[in-house]
Amino acid sequence: MLAAQRKELLLARLRADGRLVAKDLAAELDTSEDTIRRDLRELADAGLAQRVYGGAIPVAPAAASYARRQQIATGSKQRVAAACLQLVEPGSTLILDGGTTALEVARLLPRDPGLTVITHSPTIAVALVDHPAEVVILGGRLFKHSVVAAGAAAVEAAALVSADLFLLGVTGVRPDTGLTTGDVDEAAMKRALARRAAQTWVMASQEKIGAASPFPVLRLDEVAGIVSDADRQDPVLAELERTGVRVLRA
Repeated sequence: MLAAQRKELLLARLRADGRLVAKDLAAELDTSEDTIRRDLRELADAGLAQRVYGGAIPVAPAAASYARRQQIATGSKQRVAAACLQLVEPGSTLILDGGTTALEVARLLPRDPGLTVITHSPTIAVALVDHPAEVVILGGRLFKHSVVAAGAAAVEAAALVSADLFLLGVTGVRPDTGLTTGDVDEAAMKRALARRAAQTWVMASQEKIGAASPFPVLRLDEVAGIVSDADRQDPVLAELERTGVRVLRA
């Protein structure tokens, strides 16, 4: 089998099974594990798969550019954002992550003058300019991929706030890899914000369920639950629930 044919087969299998195991594929295709690992490495370099120990899993579509992410699963993100409003109590303090789903939450927030929104996203802050809520923006180095503040200064600023709820955005949600994102500093900032909230809920539109990115954010047992509109028959979501993860259906 030619290398190009092998890679097409690997991608088809990844879409069907949600995971590739190098050892099993080498035996099935009667080739060496080194060959399969090289194929997986090249697929990962092309942004078509995410390497993990022993194989590969689907890459997160949410790892694309901010402009591109605004075009991905827009209906799904709106459904998740609407469901997230159930978690926002009147007069509470909310930490709102950056990203396109969080922007939908900002647009839908009830016009409660007693609400306080803390964010490290200038995009979110601007979206709330005409909202009666108090808005607190945290500063730091601008991470342009997600249009959020990150780095040491941003983490230090996060340590000075407290909130009732953190709505966390990630690029991947899987039982085996937990909650992941595509940048190490952004992951650190998300952890810092989670430490400042009484509870953290994950905004997980359908394309994030079963996907993964290189950098871990939190374990699944470190969050209160996941808000998702993924199909009720989705095997990854079902596995999450079997392991005790609370899922709020959008």
